[in-house]
Amino acid sequence: MEEARSRGGDIVSGTVLAGLGVFIISEAWQWDYLGADGPGAGFFPLWYGIAMIALALVLIAGSLFEKAQPASGQRVNWREVGRALGTWAALAVSIALLKVLGFLVSFTLLTLLVVVVMYRRPLVTGLVVSIGTAAGFYLVFPLALNVSLPVGILGF
Repeated sequence: MEEARSRGGDIVSGTVLAGLGVFIISEAWQWDYLGADGPGAGFFPLWYGIAMIALALVLIAGSLFEKAQPASGQRVNWREVGRALGTWAALAVSIALLKVLGFLVSFTLLTLLVVVVMYRRPLVTGLVVSIGTAAGFYLVFPLALNVSLPVGILGF
């Protein structure tokens, strides 16, 4: 019973993801694939949609051709589910704060939360990782590529 439910979930998930991939491709098809300076606005979404469809089909095929295995009897670990949903919520808050605080500050706070709360590492480790990662983004995008990141009220 549990095995059939798991397979059905994989098939439904794969079908929905494949449909989303088709939608992404249909939208990206209307944008420029290549521009004068290189890849256009449709380049990444087109390939993302193609990859999404391919992986969704792999999920569906794997579910259909998988040998039936006895149910493991394991219960859902709601603590782990809560941590995953907490990470998702932190990402959503980080995106909401992006225009107010700027990319570097909101990304630093997100990374700090993930490292300290989700991975349960010491605060000093979290600070080093989050500040180092934000510095890496700053070095790559504004300095090396001359691409500006969203700036907040603090000026960075």
